[in-house]
Amino acid sequence: MREALRRRMLAWTRPRAPEVLPAQLDRHRIYVLPTRTGLFFGTLLVAMLLGALNFNNNPALLLALLLAGAALASLIAAHMQLSGLRMTALAADPVPAGNPLQLRIALDVTDARHRHGLKIACADAQAHTDFGPSGGSLLLQLPTTRRGLLPLPRLEISSVQPLGLARAWGYVWPAQTLLVYPAPEAQAPPLPAPSGGQGHPLPLRSGDEPHLLRDYRPGDPPRSVAWKPSARLGNLLVRDFEQQRSGELLLEWEATQGLPYEQRIRRLARWVDDAERAGRRYALRLPAQPMDALGLGDTHRHRCLRALALLPEEHAQG
Repeated sequence: MREALRRRMLAWTRPRAPEVLPAQLDRHRIYVLPTRTGLFFGTLLVAMLLGALNFNNNPALLLALLLAGAALASLIAAHMQLSGLRMTALAADPVPAGNPLQLRIALDVTDARHRHGLKIACADAQAHTDFGPSGGSLLLQLPTTRRGLLPLPRLEISSVQPLGLARAWGYVWPAQTLLVYPAPEAQAPPLPAPSGGQGHPLPLRSGDEPHLLRDYRPGDPPRSVAWKPSARLGNLLVRDFEQQRSGELLLEWEATQGLPYEQRIRRLARWVDDAERAGRRYALRLPAQPMDALGLGDTHRHRCLRALALLPEEHAQG
């Protein structure tokens, strides 16, 4: 019931659709309501005012009015904590599904006021920060449950400063998606044989095509120099021979036949990680995609895991 009411309220709050950063909080999208402490404080003020009027006690009446003025001022102060606040950018490094995503959020302000006690919340994650006119940043841990592109939900920015009597909040809804890698299989078999496990040899590359040539490096044998393309382009070029070597792997989709669809993806993700840890060059072959070139390192690993993460869901295959 409470969650349904919250979703109904969110349908009327701004922004009502994802927005491109930077996004600024202004008076049209900041909401202020009393906290529980503020409601209790208001009840006490009403009791004080009734008692002062009933007994014609002018000092008590003056005190109640001063406290009421301070409470009203706290509503404005809470609003000003968010007014002019701007979210400029956010980013996160991909993680395997099931691990928290470290979302880095950059904030700045359009005036010279300091902000205190700001809280940014998203789903069950939250983070607190204070910063001055130069802006600041913070980390927010978002839970992940599935591979692929994770669309960001609304980010709620709130504050109960300075007195805790009122809560001001607003929303930013970034039109951005974050990448989540597939979770590697926990108990996977060893890496396949260097032939890819299916008898397919690794590709050999050589020739005089531009994409098969590279700049000359000291130590390259003279027989590998492509003299004609070098003369034509005015730069010494070398044929890029990529021969099969011991330990080079071909990680094929067909090597995981007989497993459930998502488990096939998790197994290939595990093999990619195992090949990286073993320092063995590898290539990934997925259905309906050109085979990736042999490689090793963070960039190659990211390219392979991204391809696995973006594979369509099993029901889309049918």
